[in-house]
Amino acid sequence: MKVTKEILDEIAISKYEYDEIVKKLHREPNHLELGLFGALWSEHCGYKHTKKLLKKLSEGSDNLPVKLGEENAGVIDIGEDISIVMKIESHNHPSAIEPFQGAATGVGGIIRDIFAMGARPIALLNSLRFGIPENEKNKYIINGVVSGISYYGNCIGIPNIGGEVYFSDTYQDNPLVNAMCVGVIKNKKIMSAKADQSGDLLVLVGSDTGRDGIHGASGLASKTFHEQDELRSTVQVGNPFLEKILIESCLEAIKFDEVVGLQDCGAAGITSAAIEMADRSNLGLQIDVSKIPQRETEMNAYELMLSESQERMLLAIKGDGFNKIKDIFQKWDIKCEVIGKFINENKINIYQNSKKLSSTPISALTNPPLYDLSRKKPAWLDILQKTDLNKLEIPTETPKNILLEIISSPNIASKKPIFRQYDHHVQTNTVIEPGGDGALLRIKGSKKGISLSTDSNGKKNFLDPNLGTQIAVAEACRNISCTGAKPVALTDGLNFGDPEKEDVQYQLTESIDGLINASKKFNTPVISGNASLYNESNGKSIYPTTIIGAIGIIDNTDNYADIKFKEEGDLIVVLGDSTAWGKISDLSGSEYLEKIHKRVQGQPEIDLDLEIKTQKLCRLGIKNKIIKSAHDVSDGGIAINIIESCISGGVGAIINEDIVNRWDAALFGETQSKIVISISTDNFNELVILANQNSVPYKSIGYVGGESIKFSNLLSISLEEVENEWGSSLEKLLK
Repeated sequence: MKVTKEILDEIAISKYEYDEIVKKLHREPNHLELGLFGALWSEHCGYKHTKKLLKKLSEGSDNLPVKLGEENAGVIDIGEDISIVMKIESHNHPSAIEPFQGAATGVGGIIRDIFAMGARPIALLNSLRFGIPENEKNKYIINGVVSGISYYGNCIGIPNIGGEVYFSDTYQDNPLVNAMCVGVIKNKKIMSAKADQSGDLLVLVGSDTGRDGIHGASGLASKTFHEQDELRSTVQVGNPFLEKILIESCLEAIKFDEVVGLQDCGAAGITSAAIEMADRSNLGLQIDVSKIPQRETEMNAYELMLSESQERMLLAIKGDGFNKIKDIFQKWDIKCEVIGKFINENKINIYQNSKKLSSTPISALTNPPLYDLSRKKPAWLDILQKTDLNKLEIPTETPKNILLEIISSPNIASKKPIFRQYDHHVQTNTVIEPGGDGALLRIKGSKKGISLSTDSNGKKNFLDPNLGTQIAVAEACRNISCTGAKPVALTDGLNFGDPEKEDVQYQLTESIDGLINASKKFNTPVISGNASLYNESNGKSIYPTTIIGAIGIIDNTDNYADIKFKEEGDLIVVLGDSTAWGKISDLSGSEYLEKIHKRVQGQPEIDLDLEIKTQKLCRLGIKNKIIKSAHDVSDGGIAINIIESCISGGVGAIINEDIVNRWDAALFGETQSKIVISISTDNFNELVILANQNSVPYKSIGYVGGESIKFSNLLSISLEEVENEWGSSLEKLLK
């Protein structure tokens, strides 16, 4: 076949990469083979620009139940013969094209990754980024994505218990939709996505195969795209009701020894799923595409191999065990067909009936070229970091008016208009609902629980990719520590622009270095993750956005903290600092700086040693029943922190520490490693002893009480006024 630039562009393969394919095959690939290479050498499947960097993350993961990157999701042992399976994954490009289905199938895909490990999915979280909601196109995308997430999660019966949402012009044409799923499993029941031996059958279960999603991995998720491109046909369509019974049927089938491997059909469909299984097994494959149940007529082998139709799984079944397993799926009214078998050679041989269409070395398909990335720091970044924030003009508006403006920002305002669409109580395990710091779930049959959080800050990542990523890890862990749980593991979602550009290469390398450093400091291994690159449209890249999903363990879910102020007269105390107030450098990359001064500048800062000690103190205080509420200082600074605890608790507060420096930095500086707690006055001395023992600075800054919130002698605002502004602002923007 004649290979043109247009053909290569369609599958996101460069001329250099095509020449490498020819070298590996010692011949020109045929049309079907070119499709296989396009899928498996795509950025989405092949990790061409990140694999070398991510190998550093896997160092030290040999002692985990599953080594990083070797299976569909990560596993962490939490004791009592229980393991948690978790992973975060993006569905950015499909959601930009078709928001509802893009988001819905993103949820469906991450759920399949979890039960492919043999785990029962028990929770969903998400991390979302959109353009500013005042824009009608963005409003359409926001509402579509949220509806898609709620539709799939609610219908399938898995609680959506937490997440985060941010808005910025940088995500105008490239929304980020990262979904995280968590499952629970007995330690000895963990499944692997591979066969045992030659002769094992390759079995497809679930939905019929249609033409939806073809080139989803290569043509959509592995290159930049422009508004004029028509890409809707590459977005899949999901059916959560089918996936619900697919979960139940698969979890029943894997109880039997005849099932030796389980793999979901995600990006690149059967191509990726089957070849990955064979590669893990050190075996080859023989597939007959005529055996694949079809939803549409006259589908050819190329379409059948590359379709990304949803709700499909591949099983590796012992040669004599098929009929027994098929009976299980028939009971659930799920189609179950043998489409091939594993063979004792390093090839995938594809047939249509008796006609052989291709024979391709698996080692060639699974080893794309890997690229070295530049570490050259952009000159423009030095300029932004060295900005002297002391020269910022103090607003002429009153502090109260500035506070109201910050509160009404969509990044600060209540996200209830979004998360109220999610069912967060189905399965009856939810202890802490969305809207606080970390979510908290019971583990049935145990006193233990797990706390979960997703966190990132694109602006801080943009200003310092390394420290920005460390800050994301610290905040994800801090949110978990504020519930009383100890952080134990991470999953990462790397969302970046075009990796062929030097600036993006620098951002990627620095972010991964920051992730490695922080995960080691916190002793929280990265057990799974995802990289989404080419988040760029018309030459405009997103902020580098490293999203961190974190999990923590709490020994007893009856003893936890949330962000709510509880009782009038309780002391309000800061942990991790000797003052309530932020300093000028804390305005770097802050919401205040962008909202009021229209700038994204400065040098973010964090002290991980202080962070770790502060979090430990918080957990000790909760465990010893000293701390009644705990809330970390983050977006919007301590002013927003106090307001959120007041609103959620339905009570006011008086912060009586004097402000001696700039009031804007004091209120809105986003100081790291700072947690605001409330305690009864009787417990203050015990807290002081713990703080001194752990070398953590602290400060008693005020009291809970009244119907207003007072910040020193600077401003006072009624709880009713601030709650109305905070609670209604985003809802008004989304109408």
